[in-house]
Amino acid sequence: MNMDKYSYIANAHGNYLDELFKAYKEDPESIDESWKKFFEGFEFGQEQYGEPGDGQQLATPKETAVRNLIYNHRSYAHLVADTNPVRERRKHSTRLELEDFGLSKNDLDTEFEVGSEIGLGKASLRKILEKLKKVYSGHIGFEYNHVRDSDIHEWFRTKCETEGADINPSREEKHRILSKLNEAVVFENFLHTKFLGQKRFSLEGGENMIPALDKVINKAAELDAAEVMIGMAHRGRLNVLANIMGKTYEEIFSEFEGNQEVDLTMGDGDVKYHLGYSSHMETKSGKKMYVKLAPNPSHLEAVDPVVLGYSRAQIDDEYKGDMGKAIPVLIHGDAAVAGQGIVYECVQMSLLEGYKTGGTIHFVINNQVGFTTDFADARSSIYCTDLAKIVDAPILHVNGDDAEAVAFAANLAVEYRQKFNKDIFIDMLCYRRHGHNESDEPKFTQPKLYNAIGKHPNPREVYVKYLTERGDLDDAAVKKLDKDFKSQLQNRLNEIKEHPLPYKPQKIEEEWDHLRRSEEKDFDKSPDTSISEKQIEKVAKAISEVPKGFKPLRQIEKLLKDRKANFFEKKELGWADAELLAYGSLLADGTIVRMSGQDVKRGTFSHRHAYFFDSNTNEPYCGLNHIQDDQQPLRIYNSLLSEYGVLGFEYGYAMATPNALVIWEAQFGDFANGAQIMIDQFIISAESKWQRMNGLVMLLPHGYEGQGPEHSSARMERFLQMCANENIIIANLTTSANIFHFMRRQVAWEFRKPAVVFSPKSLLRHPGVVSPIKDFTSGRFQEVIGDDYVTNKNVKKVLFCSGKVYFDLLEEQKKKKRKDVAIVRVEQIYPWPQKQIDAILKKYNNPKLVWVQEEPKNMGAWSFINMRIEMDFEVVARKISASPATGFSKIHKEEQAGLVKKAFEI
Repeated sequence: MNMDKYSYIANAHGNYLDELFKAYKEDPESIDESWKKFFEGFEFGQEQYGEPGDGQQLATPKETAVRNLIYNHRSYAHLVADTNPVRERRKHSTRLELEDFGLSKNDLDTEFEVGSEIGLGKASLRKILEKLKKVYSGHIGFEYNHVRDSDIHEWFRTKCETEGADINPSREEKHRILSKLNEAVVFENFLHTKFLGQKRFSLEGGENMIPALDKVINKAAELDAAEVMIGMAHRGRLNVLANIMGKTYEEIFSEFEGNQEVDLTMGDGDVKYHLGYSSHMETKSGKKMYVKLAPNPSHLEAVDPVVLGYSRAQIDDEYKGDMGKAIPVLIHGDAAVAGQGIVYECVQMSLLEGYKTGGTIHFVINNQVGFTTDFADARSSIYCTDLAKIVDAPILHVNGDDAEAVAFAANLAVEYRQKFNKDIFIDMLCYRRHGHNESDEPKFTQPKLYNAIGKHPNPREVYVKYLTERGDLDDAAVKKLDKDFKSQLQNRLNEIKEHPLPYKPQKIEEEWDHLRRSEEKDFDKSPDTSISEKQIEKVAKAISEVPKGFKPLRQIEKLLKDRKANFFEKKELGWADAELLAYGSLLADGTIVRMSGQDVKRGTFSHRHAYFFDSNTNEPYCGLNHIQDDQQPLRIYNSLLSEYGVLGFEYGYAMATPNALVIWEAQFGDFANGAQIMIDQFIISAESKWQRMNGLVMLLPHGYEGQGPEHSSARMERFLQMCANENIIIANLTTSANIFHFMRRQVAWEFRKPAVVFSPKSLLRHPGVVSPIKDFTSGRFQEVIGDDYVTNKNVKKVLFCSGKVYFDLLEEQKKKKRKDVAIVRVEQIYPWPQKQIDAILKKYNNPKLVWVQEEPKNMGAWSFINMRIEMDFEVVARKISASPATGFSKIHKEEQAGLVKKAFEI
């Protein structure tokens, strides 16, 4: 750098400076880079301290330079902080040297008033620099200057520059850190020697996560939280289960031994590093903390929105909206947090009204390798945590070898979360001692890194050395700690070998204790879900009126008038009326009803109108919130444009609230494929894998209306292919009474099942779906609806169908007065209602059975019926196709007319 440029700064003529400053204001790029930096610092000083007034001195150029030096350390020093325990950091241009600011070693003993900026008062440049390097270039890289809220920025900066300047926990805290770290390290070593070659996704190299989690839980209790919900992938999961969650070593060793007699009536189970757990822990402060670890599959980060939804449900239900009570903690891998888009979706939803949880603590176990991929190939961003900047979340990059620095970061994260109710990230730079799993050879792809790791002491050895050098610990105490814990583990293993534990299914959260698992006979007949006429009138009044002074749109005025007429004059309800009546009746009973999805308040097809908006003020009004005094509010939220994240959130919400009705509606049914991981890994299989019931309802608009391949099919065939053991309800409904009873049945059962409703589009206003009031005041869900047009016992053909195609068939039947062909609607396709179907077929004399569907023959319900249902069906469907539907409306009409005509051929 040319230091001659800077020699003018202190002595430059005032007029010359004025001219330069004027030029800078007009175009910063028009002047020399050194003067540009000077004026940037000058403006920063003005922003921080205001314009000089009476008796106030304008900062000297060197004071401005020192302020610039401080600012740059706060902004960029994290790029050079000593955070990587096993290899040198990449080089970044940071401008942190004295000469970058026109300063030199000759200025080190000069005192500057600006020392007060970092809590030193008037101080020499030497002391200022020492403090800056101690805070910002040590084992924690504080990254927070992107935070735009000045109050949060100031609070965080003060924490870093006071508490972060001298991290020195009490003797008791040091002993606690060492104890948890010892448990983590010895547990991993023990598993490695006793179960050689077995997959366990060890935490070796990142064991300081265990004392960090211990700190999070204890600090959370101290700050009045009642529960922590943890979501994490495989690495370190067994260690967390044992040394945080309190799962016994005997249980874990039994899973490794594999000598249990398994009870498959409880499901198919899952590998040990996918399982969840929950426990009530007593913290250091004496407070109880409910700690849960969510079960999750191998799909990295898929558990994230589930944890967030679970936490939000607890906040809404258990803690009456107090976001300080339930804290979600997500433990990420570095490659996954950078590479998986679901993390972006979760961060983006973190401050939205329908999805906020009061802030998530994100903890990254940064191994610097994803499977075999080096971090340089795993992301374009400098840090894996750069997505935190979406919501101005602070980031703490911490050296995973420094146990006290990691514990400090955990402590600060909890404080921040509880104070500001926002996300915060801890990026713990560490390493993975073995390969992706214990049988993998990491040197194939990272020989240099793994040569360094092979020689590197484990985190406990590093901490013990540090403590003994400082005189905080003697060697004998460390050896005793190690020996006692190893002995404890060996005794537990010996006990298991001699006396294997009996099989125990996955522990169920206490919220689900009052429910039972379903039996096959439960689906023979639905429970009574009717309500009284008085209840109907209360809900009807609420949803067909607006408060005085509220000015609805003209179209809404008509809708309100029609609603009132439907309930009080015609005494028959369409789809929207019935749906809102179901929600309103549950809300009045004190049941939580939550719905989210894109545009759900209005409904994609403008049928629902759960909310109205004043045409002058845009003020919202929800009639369902005004049924009676002691009711639940309707929790309905237009979601962000996300399927994967939002569906996961709603699944998690339903996981925490078995007594709630939780609904996700896709804008069009085919959009569910954007959340396929959530459907496959959680919704379909969780009860079998993890013994986790769930009552989530998915509304997927479905039906062939000539809208092309993307807006016709919700891919019924995919869901039906995965049906087994009564794992899910699949329905395609044609009456308003059935949608009413269906929704109420979801919470009336003594068990819970996720459900998919292939909901209508054109049928939402079709006169044929209308049901009389008596169908709501008596009765239950109808799995099958027989033909009430045909009474002839000697019909030659019975057409079985589901959903919208029924109305096309009905029109043809009546138009041609076909009394020789009956039409049966299968409203619930799975579990298949065979007993109800048999009862209907008894009315006829051995007719031909035909399955009619709108979908191509290789799609829809046919493949399921053909393979799984023991009935002699023929099929009428569109031709086999790669695409769900034609994109040409003319062809659509011809195809539809053709299949209807074919269905009635004798």
